Amino acid sequence: MAALQQIVENNERASALVDSLKSEMAGIQSQLVLRKKQELIKENASLEKEIEAALAQLVQLELRNGKQQILVPGSREFCTDAAAEAGSKPAAAAPSNGPASEAKAPSAPQKEKKVKEKKPAAEKPTPVAEAPVDVGRLDLRVGKIIEVGRHPDADSLYLEKIDCGEAAPRTVVSGLVKFVPLEEMQNRMVVVMCNLKPAKMRGVTSEAMVMCASTPDKVEVLSPPAGAVPGDLVHCEGYTRQPDAQLNPKKKIFETCAPDLMTNADLVACYKGSALHVPGKGNVVSQSLKNVNVK
Repeated sequence: MAALQQIVENNERASALVDSLKSEMAGIQSQLVLRKKQELIKENASLEKEIEAALAQLVQLELRNGKQQILVPGSREFCTDAAAEAGSKPAAAAPSNGPASEAKAPSAPQKEKKVKEKKPAAEKPTPVAEAPVDVGRLDLRVGKIIEVGRHPDADSLYLEKIDCGEAAPRTVVSGLVKFVPLEEMQNRMVVVMCNLKPAKMRGVTSEAMVMCASTPDKVEVLSPPAGAVPGDLVHCEGYTRQPDAQLNPKKKIFETCAPDLMTNADLVACYKGSALHVPGKGNVVSQSLKNVNVK
């Protein structure tokens, strides 16, 4: 019976992981489609400008070679003066034996006036709506610290290797030396934000951030629910998980979300009061810090 129960639990974990992966893939696919659409709109606008420039250059070259540019009636296209004259010249009249016809001199052809084509105004590309700035833009995942030590050039920093369910562990630099003993960091399950732009900290590039409940005097590393494994995706109730591939520092997306990331009275990490959780496994929690910022 114990083996059967283990199989059932394994199936439930696998099903939850598949659901999480499907949700993340849907968000990534939607984002790629929006980006591709925006690229095509920009490319079309650029091509239109190139076509207009080429047409203007062609007109100038023909004018330099003595070809007069005439706007064809009912059209937006130019033709040369010779072609226009041939098209507008009337058919030769039948000969007449009367004296009146002999006395009548042919009228001189009137010179066609140049008509300058008015270039159409370039259409502005339709802006693509950006996803709302909320916790759904943050790539929060479960990780496991598999290696940790002091930063060689900074006494207040830990240097960690964290398994996030990817092909290789991420290198992470955390300023937790004053708050968490080294032995409590080793082999610890954590929640990490994985789409920050990598940044060098005292010569070492940090590829993620360990999420903590924090006060000026005390910091606690957030704990994922029991049964969570590296790579599990963290969701927030009421918000669609569609993280950016990498957060743009200029847009300050995390900085905008940070004031609303807090633990509640039950120690659950929340965004605007909605719990951060791993689907099918439970909530992300702190150990003792209530109603404090998460960062």
